[in-house]
Amino acid sequence: MTGPSDPPDDGYRPGGGARIPGPRGAADDLDPRHAPPPPAAPPSHTVLKSLLGAWALAACSAEETQAVEDHLTECAPCAEEALRLRDAVGLLHPEENLDLKPLLRSRVLEDCLGKRPARIPVPAWANPYDTETARLDALLQDFGDSEWHTPVRLKWFEGERRQSRRTTVAGVIGHLLTVDGLVAAALGLDDPLGPDAPSRSPAKRTEYFWNTAHPTTRQVREPWREQGHTLVRTVSFAGRGVAELAVDYGSFALPLGDAFLERAFECWVHAWDIAEAVDYPYDPPSGPDLHRMIDLAARLLPSTLAHRRRSGLAAPARGLVAAGAPGRTLHLEIEGSGGGSWDIALDSPAAKPSPDHRVAHIALDRGEFCQLAAGHISPEEAAAGQQGDREAIRDVLFAAASLSRL
Repeated sequence: MTGPSDPPDDGYRPGGGARIPGPRGAADDLDPRHAPPPPAAPPSHTVLKSLLGAWALAACSAEETQAVEDHLTECAPCAEEALRLRDAVGLLHPEENLDLKPLLRSRVLEDCLGKRPARIPVPAWANPYDTETARLDALLQDFGDSEWHTPVRLKWFEGERRQSRRTTVAGVIGHLLTVDGLVAAALGLDDPLGPDAPSRSPAKRTEYFWNTAHPTTRQVREPWREQGHTLVRTVSFAGRGVAELAVDYGSFALPLGDAFLERAFECWVHAWDIAEAVDYPYDPPSGPDLHRMIDLAARLLPSTLAHRRRSGLAAPARGLVAAGAPGRTLHLEIEGSGGGSWDIALDSPAAKPSPDHRVAHIALDRGEFCQLAAGHISPEEAAAGQQGDREAIRDVLFAAASLSRL
């Protein structure tokens, strides 16, 4: 039966059975009861911002997660806030012991990044620094008070002799903090030594840190770690061109991209020093990261050799040529994962190295070369495969050792 408020029946029920609908017409399409729902409006900036906390905790639905992550690619303030929240969430979870599956984190990250690229990727030249600071931090996380005061001997090469200085594990981290502060200052960030920092010299800054009231206990770990995170986060948001920004080391300067590689190398070397002091095994960097570090050292050799020559510590140039013209060349070969081959200009940093002008060849294992560049072994101790001009070989080995410093 159809009542006065019921819609008209457009079918019939034979024998009182089920209703059989009739054909739909144009009138049905105009009926609002049959219209499809309007598309949902995208969430507003305010709504998406309010979801950042839940997103950092992985508590959003799939739809909310997609909306938030799409928004992060378009809104820099929200993206920066999202990174801060993710860092904060990491502090809420207890850190796992270093001895329990130390490769698990890297495997998970590699798998995730292989499936979906990072929304805000770290620049390739900053990756080694990001990795090496994380590896050192993992080594430090289980240290008790006694380990932080374990004696560590820092080594470097100066002039014609190896130098050394005794400190502690905490003192080493303080040294890394103060020199990393030069990179922070170049980016407009706070100097960890404050406005009264004595100079741009890494050695003088370190002595100032050690001799003042700055913490040389386990408390130094947190400011060092936070500064490293801030450096990586800053350059990730900085965009193109930041890699060419100059970092002043006092007696020389490096482009920011090279400074990050230099800091990665020093972080690994001093992590090696710490691990040796506490009798813990410590692996070298991955092949690609180590290759970047060795490449930086090879690129710095001509200018280092020229500086030693001006100081009377290397033989005079034998054949000056115009800038960009081919000149005397030494072929440097580094063997092992991360190694490679480089041609080194001998007489002037402005000369172009050329295979046709090679006068000498040096072959070194990657570990030996890195120990030499870190000042851990002297040029005489480097078991190099040598061929050709003996004077050129000596000068390049001493220049490699001179790359080290306190």
